[in-house]
Amino acid sequence: GFSSTQQAKETVTKGIGEASSALHVSGEVVSATDVARSKANATQFPIKIVSGGSAVNLNATLATVKFNTGTVQYDNILTKGCVLTSTTYSSLTAAMAAANTASCLGGAASNNPIGSPGTGPATSKAVVYWTVQKNTNEILEPGEHANLVIVYGQNERPSPSNEVKAELILDSGAPVEFQRTMPPMVDKFTNMG
Repeated sequence: GFSSTQQAKETVTKGIGEASSALHVSGEVVSATDVARSKANATQFPIKIVSGGSAVNLNATLATVKFNTGTVQYDNILTKGCVLTSTTYSSLTAAMAAANTASCLGGAASNNPIGSPGTGPATSKAVVYWTVQKNTNEILEPGEHANLVIVYGQNERPSPSNEVKAELILDSGAPVEFQRTMPPMVDKFTNMG
């Protein structure tokens, strides 16, 4: 009796702790687009810890980003070096330049999804960067703001009406799903709500 009651309590307590470590989209989702070709080069999802939640480790060895466009699917597009922690970035443009310099996107000028030609890397990649940061580690803490950016591969860039799905799987807690349908691409930065 007591033993099974104690185990049930521990299981429920652990489940509550894991659920409270969840992230959520915390602002406008934006795509950097190639207006002339009507293709998205990258999509940025702003993320933060839910109210009352616990810190989560976004280290690439502990976190996984699955990605699916309906025509291409990856089990993990987040790699070491693509979680940018040395500083905060005030814009997607600055963060993508840093990611490319760090060789996360391949290093060639054409791999940067913003700018000219702005076509992206050979295969899709995930980049995480902070806009509000308490310290320079890979742990997203309450009060910090980060962005998960899906940088589309050159031949994997979605067009209007295409649906993109990503899932951030952490070492603990529930997975976080990101999903958007691409709108018409009339501006270099398209607000996706």
